Amino acid sequence: MLAVRDRIIFSCLRLLLLWLVVFAGVVTVQAEPVDIREWLVPWEKTRPRDPYVDVAGRVWFCGQAGDYLAYFDPATEEFRKYDLEESTGPHNLVVDEDGIVWYAGNLQGYIGRLDPATGEIRKFPLPDPDVKDPHTLAFDSKGDIWFTAQFGNAVGKLFVGTGEIRLVPLRTKGARPYGIAVDSRDRPWIALLGSNRLATVNPATFRLTEYVLFRTDSRPRRLAITSRDKLWLVDYATGRLGRFDPATRIYTERPVPGGENAKPYAMAVDDRDRLWFVETGSRPNSLVSYDPATGAFSSITEIPSGGGVVRHMYFHPATREIWFGTDTNFIGRVKVP
Repeated sequence: MLAVRDRIIFSCLRLLLLWLVVFAGVVTVQAEPVDIREWLVPWEKTRPRDPYVDVAGRVWFCGQAGDYLAYFDPATEEFRKYDLEESTGPHNLVVDEDGIVWYAGNLQGYIGRLDPATGEIRKFPLPDPDVKDPHTLAFDSKGDIWFTAQFGNAVGKLFVGTGEIRLVPLRTKGARPYGIAVDSRDRPWIALLGSNRLATVNPATFRLTEYVLFRTDSRPRRLAITSRDKLWLVDYATGRLGRFDPATRIYTERPVPGGENAKPYAMAVDDRDRLWFVETGSRPNSLVSYDPATGAFSSITEIPSGGGVVRHMYFHPATREIWFGTDTNFIGRVKVP
């Protein structure tokens, strides 16, 4: 009887905590704006996006509307472009330790491999004709690549050594798997934009697990993982920053400074476990930081070019910089304090 009573008390306390987090609506900001600099990409109206820094310090990005991959060299402030076939629609890229660029051929149903030294491109087609839109890529510890397929409603893994691709379908119809991050145990975590759910895949068995967030109107879009594998997400639909603990399966959240219509989108985590995200519901977009150690939003900075929409960000540990692309045709850098 005591155990039952204790469980009831625990459940009540948990609900009270969630109520305080969700409905208190208290947003505090403690610091000055951060240093942001942007460079105009020379190829007009090509939606430069999803940057990634290679071992030489060059910032690679996709020209989604221009069918190219390119890099920006911060040391010389020069750009170089690698053209792709028409209607490739490159959506996202990552760069391995050998400088090889892997990219999502979103409109052509393949993951591509570019060797910048030779310009050679190899294509790895997705094995299911109903899954043809590789979206966002993420390395695991072995250098293999997990990825999402938003409208194909699947998660996949590319084994780079063999070229094999294995797909895992989502159970929820219209789940729209979107942002993805890999934790210390090589588990991919996926934000399901079309639902109020998160998902993960067991890397040994490829078993899929979905987790339901407590509000039906939640729409997680991007996510990041801090130390001890704590999962953070931005709720695009209702303007919240959420935290999910896989060990306890407890989810908590708080309103972002921009409120319900903030449309938080691009997201990154720095080397001090601080979260960075962009509120795209405002013009100009605003870069926001949040420090879990203090429980406070520690800065808000307007994107100088306006941003249009900032869709993805990358934190580079060696230089302690965050890089992003904008729909206003800029590549941007944040100096992390």
